[in-house]
Amino acid sequence: MIRPCLPWPDRRLRSPAEPVEAITDEIRAIWDDMIDTMEAMPGVGLAAVQIGVMKRLAVVDASEARGQAVRMANPEVLHASVQLRAHDEASPNLPGVHARIERPRAVTVRFLNAEGEIEERDFVGLWATSVQHQIDHLNGQMYFDRLSKVKRDMLLRKAKKAQG
Repeated sequence: MIRPCLPWPDRRLRSPAEPVEAITDEIRAIWDDMIDTMEAMPGVGLAAVQIGVMKRLAVVDASEARGQAVRMANPEVLHASVQLRAHDEASPNLPGVHARIERPRAVTVRFLNAEGEIEERDFVGLWATSVQHQIDHLNGQMYFDRLSKVKRDMLLRKAKKAQG
């Protein structure tokens, strides 16, 4: 089921999400909805906070073919490369704008997977960018928080104008 994304500046987008205790059928159903929502955007990732579910859940699919979404609960970066990668980032919570953000090119992430097991996985390129973007959402941060104040203010003004 495709769920609506919270419109910026909904205060929940600024609130850290709650840790997931166990992978249940309810959690699996939320992941399924998140994947449907991500595919409909279309996007390469989604955090549960973006659809108003205040749990540390994320999905990422930066594959060419699609249909390879990684489901994550409680994701955390264990290691990040020194080398940075710039990418245009955007969010369905603030449509009509995007910004070039630099993040580590590769990250090692630990998370609870769909089987309820702790998994450590390396992500590179767009996968790494998306995972870090989702973890920011789970921590109550938006991608534009990584911009200078001047650039952030310009982006928010442009978004307001785009929304009419």
